[in-house]
Amino acid sequence: MEKTRFSGSHEPNLLDGNRIALPRRIREATHDRQIVLTTGFEVCIFGFNKQDWESITSAELGRPLFSDKEGRDLRRKMYANAAYVELDSQGRFVIPSEMLVYAKIIDQLVVIGAGDHFEIWSKQLWEAYRQGI
Repeated sequence: MEKTRFSGSHEPNLLDGNRIALPRRIREATHDRQIVLTTGFEVCIFGFNKQDWESITSAELGRPLFSDKEGRDLRRKMYANAAYVELDSQGRFVIPSEMLVYAKIIDQLVVIGAGDHFEIWSKQLWEAYRQGI
């Protein structure tokens, strides 16, 4: 199966209970009702469809455990913060509160496609970051 390609920029509302409705274009690219969220390397949340998550992380798991400190650190970052999330019939899901705190999302957010994954940003932080790239 071909890898997913996420694209576009969307501004869904943060609903009560830390829920958002995943934008249709992003939702259609997930191919499943389950997604994987984890904290990003920048101040954002990464989202993957389940198959791509497993493919991307399996490459990291192939690194030597005992002799590769960077590999161990990446595993910890990826897996310790990962959450499997179910989409409801309308594509809504709850963002874990610790991820919202990490990404500094209080109210306005942006969901961007980033090729093999999507990212959820605070709108203010995304605008500032985007100005620098």
